Order: sequence, then C-alpha cells, then structure tokens
Amino acid sequence: MTRGTTNPNRLRRMDRWIAAVHGAELRRVDDPVAVDLGYGAAPWTALELLQRLRTAAPRTRVVGIEIDPARVAAAKPYEREGLGFRHGGFEIPLHRRPQLIRAANVLRQYDEEAVAEVWSRLCARLAPAGAGSRGGLLVEGTCDEIGRRHVWVALGPEGPRTVTLATRLGSLDRPSDLAERLPKALIHRNVPGEPVHAFLRDFDRAWAAAAPYASYGARQRWIRAVRDLAADWPVVDGAARWRQGEVTVRWDALAPLPRP
Repeated sequence: MTRGTTNPNRLRRMDRWIAAVHGAELRRVDDPVAVDLGYGAAPWTALELLQRLRTAAPRTRVVGIEIDPARVAAAKPYEREGLGFRHGGFEIPLHRRPQLIRAANVLRQYDEEAVAEVWSRLCARLAPAGAGSRGGLLVEGTCDEIGRRHVWVALGPEGPRTVTLATRLGSLDRPSDLAERLPKALIHRNVPGEPVHAFLRDFDRAWAAAAPYASYGARQRWIRAVRDLAADWPVVDGAARWRQGEVTVRWDALAPLPRP
C-alpha cells in the first residue's frame, strides 16, 4: 500500500500527455476503460483522469483500483456516471481488458528487481493490439508532491515504448533536476556508464548551450535544448509537446544495461 498522497492536480502533466498521445486510440473503442491504479487515500486523481480523458474521448470510463479496502469504501460516495472504484491490485480485477492503466507513484517503494515482473503482469492485462490498433497503454512513473516534475514510462502489450520527462519550466534549474523523479526502473541507474546518466548529462549540456534563449523565456530555452538533444538521442515527439515542458525518448535508448 502506498502512502496515498493525492494532492489535487498532482498528475495533470501525465493526464494531459495521455489525452494527447492516446486519445485517438481511446476514440477507436466503443466503450473505452481506463484504470487509475493505486489512486491513494482520496479519489481526486481518478476524478481528474476522467475529466481530462473525456476531453479527448468522451465515452471513456475510469475505474479506480486500490489495494486498501478502506480507501475504496471512502471513494464510493464519489462514484458517478463513468467513474467507479474497486478493491484490487496488479491483477486488475475487471471483466475486460482496459485501454489504459495509469500507475503513478505506485512502484516507488518496490525493489528495482520487481519492476519487470509488475510491468509484465500489467501489460498482460491491457487490451491487445488489433487491426489498426497498437493495443492498450500502461503509463507508470513518479512525480513530486505537487506535480511540477514528473517522469514516466509508456508501455504497450509488447513492453516498454518510451520515457517522458515533464516539468514546470519556471521551476527548473537544469534538466537533471528531474533525476530524483525517475521511475523505479531507472532511478538507481543514474550513474556513469548507464544510458540514462548519459542522457541527462547531454541534456544539461544542451540546456547550458541554449542559455541565450532564456531571454525569450524558459519555454524557448527548453525547445532549443531539446532540438539540439534530438541530434544525438531518439526524441519521438515535437515542438507542440516541448512547449508543454515535455520531451519523450525511445525506451531502448535509456533502458538499463544488464547487471554484470
């Protein structure tokens, strides 16, 4: 069971990214289901997820799943059309496979060695890929208490796809400040010799080189730094997302090296 901290708007960056990049996939389904896994001591994140996903896919339903029965009971009065709460965990106790599972700040207390098994278990519960569909999406990551800094991994039924870093640019000193919010699969690998360490090092260098753009605002500096970073790293999004204080990179470029 997590500590359950659920400040309102804490997960807004992740939610908006999901709506932007996965909205079309949700719209292809007649009755799309999204799961807020481990929503915590209060149901705010599930309510917000429903609101934000419905801007992109109005038929979306959200189910909040918690391992603590008392938290489920406390959330029941907030149920409404399109929103429900259930007791459960990584088994995802639904009769159908969801198009989305969001697991924010859930794996932070687990050992790194447990992550691959949890990912595999959750990915197996996603809606499968089909004609014209890449299948469901698992978004797993970590953020600070008020959602200013956030890093998450996006996975499909086949496994991890991308890593996204998202931040409130006005609070950023340098990109490597986001290292403390790396998800469990990466946070212990931010050491020399590991790809994620090299990525953050190069990002800091690009940020420093883009300092002249700071006179136009932190957003323009970030955009320039990411544009330079993309010359050496497989950045998969574009300026529309960079303007939001985001950058998304292919997972295989940052994946941890095998342990000796």
